[in-house]
Amino acid sequence: MADQVITLSDVAAAAGVSLSTASKALNGTDRISEATREHVRVTADRLGFRHNALARSFARGRSQTIGVLTHRASNPFTRVVLATVATELGAKEQAVLLYDARMDEQHHVDESILQLRARRIDGVIVIGTSTSFRTPSLTSRFDVPVINAFTVPADPQDTTITADDFAIGRLAISHLLAGGRRRIAHLTAEPHDMAAQRRAEGAGQLLAEAGLEWAAPVRFGRWREEWGEQAATELLAEVPDLDAIFCGSDAIGRGVERVVRASGRQVPGDVALIGVDNWESLMHDQRGTRHLTTIDVGLEEIGRRVANRLLEGDLEPGVEYVEPQVVIADTA
Repeated sequence: MADQVITLSDVAAAAGVSLSTASKALNGTDRISEATREHVRVTADRLGFRHNALARSFARGRSQTIGVLTHRASNPFTRVVLATVATELGAKEQAVLLYDARMDEQHHVDESILQLRARRIDGVIVIGTSTSFRTPSLTSRFDVPVINAFTVPADPQDTTITADDFAIGRLAISHLLAGGRRRIAHLTAEPHDMAAQRRAEGAGQLLAEAGLEWAAPVRFGRWREEWGEQAATELLAEVPDLDAIFCGSDAIGRGVERVVRASGRQVPGDVALIGVDNWESLMHDQRGTRHLTTIDVGLEEIGRRVANRLLEGDLEPGVEYVEPQVVIADTA
C-alpha cells in the first residue's frame, strides 16, 4: 500500500492553526510570529509533509527548473560537471532539464535551444567539453539568465566559470621545482589548442621566474598516449640528463612513462612525471589507487559554483577561474 500523502490541511489541523497560517509559515511569509512559524515547521517535519513542488512553483512565479545544455553529454569531463550541477540543484529542490546540443552539429544546437525555450525554465547552464577552443555564445538566444561552465565562450561578456590553464601550467612546474627538479621538459597537444597553449605559457613563465629554461623546446602534438611515447623517445635521445617532464595531459603522461621506464630510468627517481586531468579519479579506478601525479583542473568545483551562482542570481559578466590542485601519487 502506498504511503499516505500528508497535505497542508493535515499540517494545519495537527498544529492547531488555519490553513492560511500554515501556508505562510512554510512558505516564509513574514506576516506571522517566529514562534508560530517554528511550531508549524516542527509539526510538518513530524508528519513527513513535503511541499507540492508544482503548486509552490506557480505560487512563486518560478518553475524551479533549470535547463542544462551540454556540448556533448558523453564527454568524461562534461559528465563530472553535469553530475555536480545536478547534485547541487537537487539539494535546493531544483529540477534539471537536460538537452545534449552536440555543438559540432548546428541543427542539433538550434533544436535543443528551441526545445529549452519552449519550456518554463528559470535559467540555463551551458556545459562545455574543454577549454581547448572558443565556443559560440548562446546567452542572447535565451530570455532567462545563462551561465557557462568549463568552456571558453566567444563573447567575453558571457558569465563563465571554467578551468585556469595558465595556473595549471604554473602549478605543475611549481611542484616539480619543489621536488628539486631543474632539467624540465614539456610535452603537450597542438599549438593552436588553447588549453595546451595556456598551460605551456604558465609553465614557461614560472620556469623563467625561477631563473631556468626548458631543457628542450616544448613539443606540441596530440592529447594521446601514442604521441607521448613518440615525443618521449625523441626527447630522451636529445636530452638524456633531463630530470622531469610536465605532460600536458594524463594520456600523454601514460605514454611518456612507458618510454622512460623502458629506457632503464626510474620514475620518479631519475625522471619525475606530472600530468593534467586527474584521469584515474575521473575514470573511477576500481582499484581505488592513484599512480600518476597530476593536476586536478577543478571540474567538481566548476559544477558547484555555476549551480549556486545561477540560483543566487549573481551573474557578473566575464570569466571566473577555479583554482587547480596537485594530486600527488607515485610519479613526482
